[in-house]
Amino acid sequence: MDKNMGCLVLKIIFLLGLGVTATAGETDKTSRHPNLVFVFSDQQASDMVGCYGNDQIITPNIDQMAAEGVRFRHCVSSYSCCTPYRGMLMSGQHPLYNGCLANDMQLLPGKGNHLGEVLRDGGYRLGYIGKWHLYGGLRDRPIPRGPFRYGFDHEFFSNNCTVDFGAESAFYWDEHGKRVKFGKWEPDGQTDQALDFLDRHADQEQPFALFVSWHPPHGHVDGYAAPAEYEKLYDLAEIKLRPSCEDTLRSRTEYLGYMAMCTNIDQNFGRLLKKLDEKGIRDNTLVVYTSDHGDLLRSHGIHDWHKSVPEHVATRVPLILRWPDKLSPRVSNMLVGTLDLMPTLLGLLDLQSPETCQGRNYAEALKNEKDESTDSVPLFFWGEKSDWRGVYTHRYTYAFEPPSATRGVNVLYDRQHDPHELNNLFTSPAHRKVRDEMHALTKKWMVKFRDEHIPFDTVKQKIYVDPDAARAQWSPDQAKSGALKGRPVDLLGSVSAPGGTEN
Repeated sequence: MDKNMGCLVLKIIFLLGLGVTATAGETDKTSRHPNLVFVFSDQQASDMVGCYGNDQIITPNIDQMAAEGVRFRHCVSSYSCCTPYRGMLMSGQHPLYNGCLANDMQLLPGKGNHLGEVLRDGGYRLGYIGKWHLYGGLRDRPIPRGPFRYGFDHEFFSNNCTVDFGAESAFYWDEHGKRVKFGKWEPDGQTDQALDFLDRHADQEQPFALFVSWHPPHGHVDGYAAPAEYEKLYDLAEIKLRPSCEDTLRSRTEYLGYMAMCTNIDQNFGRLLKKLDEKGIRDNTLVVYTSDHGDLLRSHGIHDWHKSVPEHVATRVPLILRWPDKLSPRVSNMLVGTLDLMPTLLGLLDLQSPETCQGRNYAEALKNEKDESTDSVPLFFWGEKSDWRGVYTHRYTYAFEPPSATRGVNVLYDRQHDPHELNNLFTSPAHRKVRDEMHALTKKWMVKFRDEHIPFDTVKQKIYVDPDAARAQWSPDQAKSGALKGRPVDLLGSVSAPGGTEN
């Protein structure tokens, strides 16, 4: 064994010691429904987890759960941006229907049909810990009790959305609207809250659903810096960059911090898994690990943005489900999009999905160990400079934008022959037929959602309650309000899309 491999093994043994331990003699704490622990990081691409083929990143606890559960090769964030992803997760609806067309737009009330509301009404004790980013507008304010917690009425600990994770600054809002500082790195403090929730509810007859939303490895006020003890686990000179990323000191530095944050997240995830073992509820608890979207990390020559592009380093995320009572360990090749998460989760928990859900329920396929045949997952983005639509299939990534857009998001990648998406085939005459096929799939999804590709500037003028929000560039956080008049799909019904969006 060479020196580097030996060091890596020792690091993994150390971190596993902090995380998961086996429990002798599980106690039988079953309930009418299984418990749910849904954990999601922020901006963690699937290639930044060990079990997805990255041999340099240290994520032993996530990797161990992948060996014990169902790992999906193709989980796709249909809208690789924070608020839009969360809106789809919590509503099961496309952004034109739930309101979250961009960051800091307020998720429309669910009227009993949002994920938290269905779980609450189905008898679950709910807990939500971490980043929220669904209240809209000004981020520096607490989320009041009531309809804008969308069913998470029981225990709610969030800082809404902040990008200062350091021990001196990390905090949450209490129920009186006061800041309470953790005094430690934000995910560490949030995990403490999650462990306390499990300690108090694991022994109860009522099933619980705990959501933990960690903000790292998203960049923050200190760039991609991580706690020193985690950065020490990596050697700047030994880091391997993606083939799509230029090898520079800045790139290496960002990778080191990013991977160190991923390792911290993994260690905290291990703490949660260990608690489930200690409480004897491992077998009857569905655990989900995923992320809202990936991070470019300076790939593809894009240095001014981290996400919201169709390349798979921004859209493909980890998705791992473990439920020892019901799901056999395996690797699934199913295409799963963000809209599929809510109906699939509810199906696994034996709860009825509302008719408002627009995704696919894969619960029976998972229980029967069969991969359903799905040809594509929709991709989309609304923005001032970029306004594109596309699809992700088992083989291809495709997206197009109207001529008025300025970012140049017209892409066709054949990932079977070009797994790192280095060769854009959009203008290749030899691939015109494939491009037409992918465009037809994209248009089919657009018709399904009544998406007429109306320019985002026009959209904003129609949907915001506050005119200042419509004038704000990128984020209505500047205008303090992200409230909408109603469903965008209804408000835009009388607006005609301009020409020029065809392939």
